[in-house]
Amino acid sequence: MDKQELLKDYKKQDDRICLSQVLDKIEFCKSRNKIEFTEFLDMYQLSLVENFLKKIQFKNYMLYGGYEDAERKILIVYPEKYDITMLEKNYDKILKIVRITLPEEEKGKYTHRNYLGGIIKLGLRREKVGDILVVEDGADIITLEDFSIILKKELPSLTRFENSRVEISELKNLRKKELNMETIKIIVPSFRLDNFVSDLARTSRSKAVQIINQERVFVNGQNETKPAKQVKLNDIITIRGKGRFIIKEISGNTRSGRIVVVVEKWN
Repeated sequence: MDKQELLKDYKKQDDRICLSQVLDKIEFCKSRNKIEFTEFLDMYQLSLVENFLKKIQFKNYMLYGGYEDAERKILIVYPEKYDITMLEKNYDKILKIVRITLPEEEKGKYTHRNYLGGIIKLGLRREKVGDILVVEDGADIITLEDFSIILKKELPSLTRFENSRVEISELKNLRKKELNMETIKIIVPSFRLDNFVSDLARTSRSKAVQIINQERVFVNGQNETKPAKQVKLNDIITIRGKGRFIIKEISGNTRSGRIVVVVEKWN
């Protein structure tokens, strides 16, 4: 495998580093004949890696984050002898849950930002942590198995969690919060992506184009950098820092010919 040849079309240093690590995992998997996996990848990296693997026609992989709708996932590379059942049996050896249970007087007090902020304050690496699922009495933090022990030890040193119970649990015990969808209506001149980003992010068209150029926008999980891209019904648009939205229906037109669109936002 000529790594430099495979990476020649990728100009960004961060992209090359990420994909180089992916190629290393593939090589290790083949030479050691065992499962290899990366740290957690964000949405941009997931899009980058998945497109790269399709490009080099590599098929023995899975992107997994602990549950079906996870936003942050790891890349698992497996030997050809494995089938999906064999792979699934290894999930609990790779990922764990670190569960924070708040005392009665602090229930409902903290948001996702509070939990993530605590991890960052401790100086721990974000790449070791997947999704953080917040519930009324605490949160389930999906982590790499080897990191779960460190996180369990360090979290109680934070003042906000000093009276909380912190324990390690299996993926099967994950507490998934029921999704709440907010229905909103927007009015767009056309189905260009920048029109939707402008309305959904509540900003100007020029700022929306900047957000797209900054690689902060994803359509159906794929990073999209073309403001003129045409979106369609049932597309899922994710804007980093603004939320995730699904285009549900066209409900009519204004007198000036603009389109009224019903969108649902994940809360």
